[in-house]
Amino acid sequence: MDTPALERTITKVLSQAESDMISKIDSAYEDAVNRLISSKNAIESDYSRIIEGARKQAENLKRQIVGSSRLSARNKQLLLVEEAVTRAFEKAKANIDSIRESEKYVFMMKKLLEDGLKAVNVEEVVIECNAKDKNVVKKIASELERNTKVRMQVSEEAISTLGGVRVKSKDGSVVYDNTLDSRIERLKPIIRKDIAMMFIK
Repeated sequence: MDTPALERTITKVLSQAESDMISKIDSAYEDAVNRLISSKNAIESDYSRIIEGARKQAENLKRQIVGSSRLSARNKQLLLVEEAVTRAFEKAKANIDSIRESEKYVFMMKKLLEDGLKAVNVEEVVIECNAKDKNVVKKIASELERNTKVRMQVSEEAISTLGGVRVKSKDGSVVYDNTLDSRIERLKPIIRKDIAMMFIK
């Protein structure tokens, strides 16, 4: 083979090799681009999933914090209501002794006894009260006995109470607790509700 023919052959071989190499490079480039695009989509999908997960966690945490804050505020409010009710009744109890000798107190005791008699509704009753109120209760019972058909006996045994009376049938089967302590306990839920409404307004 003469020299020009050899050079042409070499050139042709080199050109073919170059063409193959460029083709492989292009193919590799295309693969790389496709993989990159595919990875990008996967990364974007993962990113979106992570962001969505974080958003849901943040919302759940926010709800928990808000719920916890509301519960804490509600508990504090209930505590304030209870303290207000306790203070109100402690003040009322403190005032009882200061009015015990007054006509107002006697009138109240008479009303408590009348209510007790009406609630028990029997012909013979035993009335219980504290030691401080025994004389006034005996006097009131004596007056009421003259105006009703009910026989009344004031127990010699004093009960521990702030004031008021406990009326029961002679056999003890029917009892109506109309002591101030009992009435205060019955009033507490109503007072709590009224005070709670003041907090809401």
